[in-house]
Amino acid sequence: MTKAYPENTIYALSSGRGRSAVAVVRLSGPACGPVLDRLCGVRPPAREARVRSVRDPVSGEILDRTLVLWFPGPGSFTGEDSAELHLHGSQAVVSAVLRVLSEFEGVRAAEAGDFTRRAFDNEKLDLTEVEGLADLIDAQTDVQRRQAQRQFDGALANQVEGWRERLIHQAAHLEAAIDFSEEDIPEGLLDSCLSEVQQLREELQAYLATSHVGERIRQGLQITLLGAPNAGKSSLLNRLAKREAAIVSEIAGTTRDVIEVAMDIAGFPVLLSDTAGLRQEGTADAIEVEGMRRSKQRAQEADLKLVLFDGLECAQPDRQSLELLDDTALAVITKRDLVSQPLPNSMGTHKAYPLSVKTGEGLEALLDAIEQQLTRLYDAADETPILLTRQRHCESLTACAEALQRAESAPEISLMAEDIRYALATLGRITGRVDVEDLLDVIFRDFCIGK
Repeated sequence: MTKAYPENTIYALSSGRGRSAVAVVRLSGPACGPVLDRLCGVRPPAREARVRSVRDPVSGEILDRTLVLWFPGPGSFTGEDSAELHLHGSQAVVSAVLRVLSEFEGVRAAEAGDFTRRAFDNEKLDLTEVEGLADLIDAQTDVQRRQAQRQFDGALANQVEGWRERLIHQAAHLEAAIDFSEEDIPEGLLDSCLSEVQQLREELQAYLATSHVGERIRQGLQITLLGAPNAGKSSLLNRLAKREAAIVSEIAGTTRDVIEVAMDIAGFPVLLSDTAGLRQEGTADAIEVEGMRRSKQRAQEADLKLVLFDGLECAQPDRQSLELLDDTALAVITKRDLVSQPLPNSMGTHKAYPLSVKTGEGLEALLDAIEQQLTRLYDAADETPILLTRQRHCESLTACAEALQRAESAPEISLMAEDIRYALATLGRITGRVDVEDLLDVIFRDFCIGK
């Protein structure tokens, strides 16, 4: 797949703006070689760094003395002739070089995602690898980095291609049976095809069962603080966030809406949410009732719930809070510093984690428990070779599994073949093999300039 560009050669500052030791300017397109010759005199050997003086081709003024790299296509990131100028990172040097580049005919400043879009158009990357690269650039935690690196390295693409090859094999057998129905078709061919289709459908459904984990790791795993009013939810949020993110007050019902803080816990990206306190709706005003409704909704959506119990009242724990304790919850008893007697080690059937937000006592034990829960969630999904990181992946695999299920019960061999052809098309949309023009602008628009 190739694409004609109105101005075929692009350039951009690929490193961050501002004062730095080194600033990298990238170029890609057919004019790269001539541009380098005009700027540097003689372009360096392919894929070897050379020190060159970069000159204004009009005035002859030296703009910088820098490292230059030349990557002739197709052996480059974009598949086109490409180059890099490793300049000294002053704003004056960078601005001067970018101005000179803008004056070459047929050369333009790159837009967001231009370089990666060309790599895709020239079949250097498929869509899953493009998305993996975007996630790698945006990764803020170690878990996000590892997941993005696997996808950028082709783990998802290889898995999808393996599924496609298996389906192509079965589709070919069915087409042969249809086209040569009067010939001798191997006995048991249809049964063998049905068995393979069923096995593949079950594999897809197994992946879809853990599909939310990969997307949550990319966007942030949701941890929700729940409990009765004044149980200490806002105080714990502030302690974990290490800043005053929520208002803390002795007045019950201070938190009326969900307060969110993005943070890193043991390398996991986490969206920590403080919610309105839960109490009987008849004792709350309309705004607080709406806040409690949102709290319950967040409880249902959370990957992990921290259910807080007031240590001063744990002899008679809040009934609504107890009902929230399940396999995705940790019981936390607060205000340990205010209670003279020993606090219970459990709430219902759940182990309890007593702590004092004020002194920090018990906080490390709670953080360890949170890390264990998040690791268990990640490891359960990581037993599969890949994690699905986007909704479109899940939608395509769901459509593929549904098509295979229809194929299993198709009344005619021709209808079975048609369902398998549709299943192949849905897999092709994941990697960008078929019918993806409507997706491309969405995928590339979030890239940074120079990538």
